[in-house]
Amino acid sequence: MSAIVARLRAAGCVFAEDEARLLVAHAATADDLARLVARRVDGEPLEYVLGWAEFYGLRIAIDPGVFVPRHRTEFLVGQALAVTQPDAVVVDLCCGSGALGAAVQASIPSVRIHAADIDPVAVACARRNVPAAAVYCGDLYDALPGRLRGRIDVLLANVPYVPTGEIDLMPAEAREHEARVALDGGTDGLAVLARVAAGAADWLAPGGSLFVETSRAQAPTGQAIFAAGRLRARIVEDDDGANVLIASR
Repeated sequence: MSAIVARLRAAGCVFAEDEARLLVAHAATADDLARLVARRVDGEPLEYVLGWAEFYGLRIAIDPGVFVPRHRTEFLVGQALAVTQPDAVVVDLCCGSGALGAAVQASIPSVRIHAADIDPVAVACARRNVPAAAVYCGDLYDALPGRLRGRIDVLLANVPYVPTGEIDLMPAEAREHEARVALDGGTDGLAVLARVAAGAADWLAPGGSLFVETSRAQAPTGQAIFAAGRLRARIVEDDDGANVLIASR
């Protein structure tokens, strides 16, 4: 164990002891452990090496290339759960691994979960975490069945919001391993958010709510974008700096 910790620490892993314990627990044999450690030392995200990420108390299956859910996004899930009723229609748009939808369904099992992503690799991964038949591949609302139009009670959209010019400034684990389509939010980081806002009023049920994560700097502009899309929006922020725009018809 000490040798593994030393290798991980030398590779720049801040939580080397915790990672070493996870790798040892995950490995089936000594040779398997050696391969796992080598992948991590080479810079591959721990979640890809393990095949799962911890999110909202769940183990979410993660495949290489799929966006790894961040713990700050648990704040968005908590905000959504505060208004989600049993049997609600919940859509996880830009779903990646489907972590947000899975977290909502784990907390309220009776909800009817749907999820969509433009990346086929992410869609295949999401089908391991939420009901496979309700995960669709396509561009935003175009991926969803027409029967959901005007019937979505809770719309979760963890859209990519990193400005294109700032992607090269991200940690190597993200910029070198996660799909660019899951990170790139356009010139100002708000391009995908604007497209989600433009269609939300047509897809939300009366009284339905939309939840989108954004940065503190982007939140006021995002709020104005929602207003232009016939939505009432407010900004909420937690103590750790996570920002969520909550909009409703």
